[in-house]
Amino acid sequence: MELPKLVKIKQTFTGPVIEDIEAEVFRQMERIGLADKVKPGMKIAITAGSRGIANIALMIRSIARALRDLGAEPRIIPAMGSHGGATAEGQVEILHSLGVTEEFCEAPILSCMDVTQIGTTPSGMPVHADNHILASDGLILLGRIKMHTDFKSAQWIESGLLKMAAIGVGKHKQALLLHSYGIHGIRDIMPEVGQVVLDQLNVLFGVGIVENAFDQTAIIEAVPTENIPARERELLRISKSFMPSLPVEDIDVLVVDEIGKSYSGTGMDTNIIGRIRILGEQEPSSPRIKYIIASDLGEASHGNALGIGLADLTTRRLFHKIDLQAMNENVITSSFLHRAMIPIVMDNDREALRVALRSTWGVEPKQARIVRIPNTLHLKYAYVSEVLLPEVAKLPHIEIVGEPEEMAFDAAGYFAKSDFDH
Repeated sequence: MELPKLVKIKQTFTGPVIEDIEAEVFRQMERIGLADKVKPGMKIAITAGSRGIANIALMIRSIARALRDLGAEPRIIPAMGSHGGATAEGQVEILHSLGVTEEFCEAPILSCMDVTQIGTTPSGMPVHADNHILASDGLILLGRIKMHTDFKSAQWIESGLLKMAAIGVGKHKQALLLHSYGIHGIRDIMPEVGQVVLDQLNVLFGVGIVENAFDQTAIIEAVPTENIPARERELLRISKSFMPSLPVEDIDVLVVDEIGKSYSGTGMDTNIIGRIRILGEQEPSSPRIKYIIASDLGEASHGNALGIGLADLTTRRLFHKIDLQAMNENVITSSFLHRAMIPIVMDNDREALRVALRSTWGVEPKQARIVRIPNTLHLKYAYVSEVLLPEVAKLPHIEIVGEPEEMAFDAAGYFAKSDFDH
């Protein structure tokens, strides 16, 4: 089979970037009136999630330093539902992989899966909170606000501070309860659970993070507790306006070099690839992709290959990296079983691509619309097949930065990841 040539392109997206993270955190702590909320000796919990958030360790350290300057005792609480195999040790390991360590952040990490019921939602769901948080004198909710990968909410409450308050603070037990209702649980009941946490615990304030299309910190904002629901809706709309996208909407084969939890909670961001694969949920109308190849699993995912079920083909390399316990615990908790189903496993990228091209029905391989990306989080650079050049050349946000070149594979039949370095 004669494979088409690929051309490297560069995408430019809009959105601000914060250059001095620590200075901005200190500015936000002053703006929110931290000195009026914290007294010497107070034990203050800071939530730390499992997402690959830019500068997350630096933000946590900056908050911890601001608290220590006031004589308080910061403590970092892993807040990530069922991730890390739903174990205290596994969740600490995830934080370490994100650079969130006690040494760097200058604060202890207190990890447990034990929770206590603190209330009930109006619809009757029990609401739980981490016991280390309950043993603290105050709580700061830190979380990124962005579009959710499982649903779209008419309330404009998706992935953000209320989710952190619900599933982060409530740990594995709350995640199980919410996910037992499927999409209804995490879309409609989750905000109610988060509101109970805001009402029942001494939540000092939230710190909302918004990133631009290049995975850079665009906004850090301290939000008064009573304003969290309203301001989160506004920040979600801003976050949506910063979202990156694939260079074209109609694709025969999409090659994703790496999937993983550090790129998206679903391994591949469903907003980018246009696939949800949840029972009873309608698939997005775009982009329209015939076949997706998942080539490798990022190390920061620790074997959790959730999202592999969004692909049509994968490689032996990825398959052998899967930690079934970690992946299964995560997908069973969510109840979205399709996302952990193993697709066709091929020896390498080259063979997976040949199978996909053979199955495009009526499209000659050299005319196939192929896009290759490093992952669904970093979309500044991509490769497109030569047939797409006339289309992408017309787009104002795309620059063609390479010449058409034959696909190059290493001795094992894989693309070189360094292709995306610059």
